[in-house]
Amino acid sequence: MTTTPFGPVTVLGLGEMGRALARTLVKAGAPTTVWNRTPGRDTDLVAAGARGATTPAEAVHDGGLLITVLLDHASVHDTLDPIAGALTGRRWLNLTSTSPEESRELARWAADHGIDFLDGGIMAVPPMIGTPASALLYSGSRTVFDAHRPLLELFGAAEYFDTDPGTAALLDFALLANMYLMFAGFFQGSAMARTAGFTAADFAARAVPWVTAMAQGLPEYARVIDSGDYTAEVQHLAFQKAALDAISRAATDAGVGDTLIAPLAALVDRQVAKGNGASAFARVTEELH
Repeated sequence: MTTTPFGPVTVLGLGEMGRALARTLVKAGAPTTVWNRTPGRDTDLVAAGARGATTPAEAVHDGGLLITVLLDHASVHDTLDPIAGALTGRRWLNLTSTSPEESRELARWAADHGIDFLDGGIMAVPPMIGTPASALLYSGSRTVFDAHRPLLELFGAAEYFDTDPGTAALLDFALLANMYLMFAGFFQGSAMARTAGFTAADFAARAVPWVTAMAQGLPEYARVIDSGDYTAEVQHLAFQKAALDAISRAATDAGVGDTLIAPLAALVDRQVAKGNGASAFARVTEELH
């Protein structure tokens, strides 16, 4: 008889991420039950050994760890509110993308129903799940994290922060903000370059090494921000304002517009208007507060 170190797991939500997580569980031999609002998403998982359920109530019948990977905060309540009574005494990991306050609300709801709640943020795209490139951030119940850590590490590196259920979501979205703004910079730059006949691929070939090199400066920016000392000897905010204004003119002259670069320019403008033109670029962080 095949044995497994993992107890039963229920995965509610079979979008691309939910399917990747469930596939990883099945491959590891964890007894896995799956459910999705839209039928037919579980065919390959069931063929691989998962148990398919037709309703959330049926899905949670076998007990064990409950994992939700649903569309949003509202869909979590839509799915779990009708079966709350069946979840008393259960351990629940929410991997749905919910804001920090939404994660805290789910934790309060869980506590009211006798459910032990852990929230997580997934720093990976579905194909990365179960590989060394995947990392997941957790906060909330330390009991749930410790009890299921071997299983959680199937998905990727597992890092626990604190008992505040909103911490993982906050850090998750902070990192995603960094990512999206990096992509936005590429979209702005590639649009400008295309007006001179460069393809997006041409621009990417130049952008990757450039952005990679510039990313090495992040620890120094972090040091400055943490110290609160924004004294600058070179490339101060007045210099950055001139550079951003020139980029804006170049984008506008090219017919692309400065929609993506304009918000950063506005932050710099406000700091300069406050008399901080001689301060370091990193002082823009204070404008966000």
